[in-house]
Amino acid sequence: MKKLKEIYSLISGKEPKHKIGICLSGGGALGFAHIGVLQALEDNQIFPEAVSGSSMGSIIGAMYAAGYKPEQMLQFIKEGKLYRITHIMQFQPTFWKSGLSNHNTIFSVMNEFIPNNSFLKLEKSLHVCVTNLTSGKWEIISNSEKLDIWIAASCSIPGIFNAMKINNMMYVDGGLLNNIPAQPLRDSCEIVIGSDVIPLLPLKKPLKSRETLVKSLRVAQHQNSQPGRNLCDILIEPEAIEKYHEFSYDAYQSIYQYGYKAAEKMISERKSELLEAQNK
Repeated sequence: MKKLKEIYSLISGKEPKHKIGICLSGGGALGFAHIGVLQALEDNQIFPEAVSGSSMGSIIGAMYAAGYKPEQMLQFIKEGKLYRITHIMQFQPTFWKSGLSNHNTIFSVMNEFIPNNSFLKLEKSLHVCVTNLTSGKWEIISNSEKLDIWIAASCSIPGIFNAMKINNMMYVDGGLLNNIPAQPLRDSCEIVIGSDVIPLLPLKKPLKSRETLVKSLRVAQHQNSQPGRNLCDILIEPEAIEKYHEFSYDAYQSIYQYGYKAAEKMISERKSELLEAQNK
């Protein structure tokens, strides 16, 4: 059976531009596991050259594409600089009209760490997934001089953040319609790795009404991830979701470890394949 990259090469008539690409899902605080995944890859001399992401995955992806190492990101979190709930959730008294939070913190984070504010000036290729409420479709943004605006749009969780108006269109969280946006990586990368922090895990106990609602939303999100998941050669599924949730920002260290351990498990099985592709 042909590998996915071989099939796409035949269809497009082009050879992959990058050796390894990584897709980072949305998931709020659970997205801190992506940093652990990236750290485990780098500890094993595996360095993705292209990144795609939705929501929290777009923030981690942008930092990584800008050249920041996973250990640097973890340190920024410890210092309260990178996306902690006490800073990101700026509640407004008129939230029923304007949303619970605004985008100022996301803008300040992006402008502090990526001042050039451009997709084109990043060290690695970056693809950000957003949901266009006007058209009812998801979109991939890869070429813009307004990186901060598109990251903010990708992170605009409905009901929490205001929608972003860009070019007379209204945009919200990319994870709403595509939480594993592997599509832009598939025909440009030899191997595509997916890191999905909202995997579908077996139920271990009866659910109360609120838990049923949360589980239902996660199942819907898992379903919208299927096309992207199917395009990945390798899937990493950190299981921090068993103990934590999307707003467990203070548990960043533990969530990071879930990502690291899940990636280490995958690497133990696929390291030779990854290194072979990378070193061609």
